[in-house]
Amino acid sequence: MPALFARSDTAAAEIPHDGRHDFDWLDGRWSVSHRKLRKRLVGDTDWAEFDGWSEVRPIVGGLAHADDNLLETPAGPYRGGGLKLFDPATRLWSIWWIDSRFPTLEPPVQGRFEAGIGTFLGDDNWEGTPIIVRYIWSEITERSARWQQAFSTDAGASWETNWDMRFTRIAA
Repeated sequence: MPALFARSDTAAAEIPHDGRHDFDWLDGRWSVSHRKLRKRLVGDTDWAEFDGWSEVRPIVGGLAHADDNLLETPAGPYRGGGLKLFDPATRLWSIWWIDSRFPTLEPPVQGRFEAGIGTFLGDDNWEGTPIIVRYIWSEITERSARWQQAFSTDAGASWETNWDMRFTRIAA
């Protein structure tokens, strides 16, 4: 019986370069510095800053990545999880967020990496207002990365960035 997690050099050489490895760099343990608007879509400029941790691992043979997060917010800690799933047919990633305070699967954002920047968009609502959600992954190195979330209420003509996270690798 073959090892479930082993990959031979031959098998690695046969894997297509179609985007399915775009999140491989994220696997491991991270310290996360959060900067989050206290109120969204009301013109607020007051930011809360807090720490957190994230652990990411590949699943489904690398076509997906699951992350477990601890967020130490000023209002108290909570857990969140993410699921990133690659579709080889469309070459798009779908990303879902799960929040322990509201344990439902939120609508996904979808997108891909181009020139080292990942842009992911999805329809959602914020407190009854229809929005487009945008995630951007950027400034990616072996030891660090940046993630930002923004909302648009005008079909993407303007954006309010409401969350900025800086990742620092703890362990691979």
